[in-house]
Amino acid sequence: MNVEIIAVGTELLMGQIINTNSAYLAKELASLSLTSYYQQVVGDNMARLIDAIDLASSRADIIILTGGLGPTTDDITKQALATYLGEELVEDKSALDKIIAYHVQSHRDMPENNRRQALTFKNGQVLANHNGLAIGSYLVKDSKSYLVLPGPPSELRLMFEEEARPLLENEFGQTIQFESRYLRFFGIGESKLVTVLAPLIDQQTNPTIAPYAGKYEVVLRLTANGKSKEECIVLLDNLEEKIMADVREYFYGYGEHGSLVEEVAKLLEETNETISVAESLTGGLFQASLVEQSGISSVFKGGIVSYQRSAKESVLQVPKDLLDEFGMVSKECAHAMAENVRKLFDSDIAISFTGVAGPEPLEGKEVGTVFIGIVDRQTSANFEFHFARNRNGNREFAVQQGLDVLRRWLLSRRR
Repeated sequence: MNVEIIAVGTELLMGQIINTNSAYLAKELASLSLTSYYQQVVGDNMARLIDAIDLASSRADIIILTGGLGPTTDDITKQALATYLGEELVEDKSALDKIIAYHVQSHRDMPENNRRQALTFKNGQVLANHNGLAIGSYLVKDSKSYLVLPGPPSELRLMFEEEARPLLENEFGQTIQFESRYLRFFGIGESKLVTVLAPLIDQQTNPTIAPYAGKYEVVLRLTANGKSKEECIVLLDNLEEKIMADVREYFYGYGEHGSLVEEVAKLLEETNETISVAESLTGGLFQASLVEQSGISSVFKGGIVSYQRSAKESVLQVPKDLLDEFGMVSKECAHAMAENVRKLFDSDIAISFTGVAGPEPLEGKEVGTVFIGIVDRQTSANFEFHFARNRNGNREFAVQQGLDVLRRWLLSRRR
């Protein structure tokens, strides 16, 4: 079954409100194995809305309209659909009673136009609103199904979960199962990843591979269909094994909403190893990313932001002779920062960042030069990177690179 979503509201077209409803519905529909090829956004205009419904009806089996169910004259979604289908709108008594009771309890006079929120299709089915007043509707005509939902996300989501989803499952439940798996990669760009995996992508049928470029990483969504969940999992396992044979070194975790910092926090907590941080060019961004993780206080001891040379000398005790010889932007400085902050906080591990964020070179080092130092109680290592982003981009990417360095370091200690 093919579904098309029509989001109604001039405020959406003008960018005054972000269209989160269509994104939410698309994900929910996918979980029901209902495909969606098109989405539309249309303003509060009767003629254009009817045109949008006509277009959707020409290419979809199920048409979902969201928004435009309120009491004002520009709330025209049900009226437009009724006109297009030649169906009659009637007041639902239960819905009207609820609207009247709301105004009585609120000690307000009820304007006549609030009755519009109780309108439904004479030959349709009412969808109760558990978090508002405007009811939704479901109607089938000429082998097409029409679902009308409110615009406010808090109302739409509850109505979909409580009313629409069970209805769709009952009406369009499929024997074919769909399962998706998300693989997350860092250190390889989308174009390179797609190039390396081109033989698999070009031959894909079932499962399918869809790459998504994040801000500083790439996600692969693998989707399989089969007669059972177990069959889908086998297909996904086989495809993942082939993918990992080519790009395992860049893989860091699973999940649609995973992140490097979540993986690092998990590894630290699993090993119960404490960490401290010394930052220069990143200015506290690395520590901020850590403390966003719930439970990190059990392993994160603290850190120092030593932006100027004087702070490196006086607070982190980086030797003056070292800074005179190698400079602040050097692997030697990064190592001293990491070693000294580890001693200061008596942590098991420490990591440090120094470099040139930009916009101008520093100490003869080009913009984007970054040194990351990492130490534990026995060993140490230093890493040099060269980024080609703007000032804040270099700082943010240094944090992600540091997380990946730390992740790999923690995993290597397990072997």
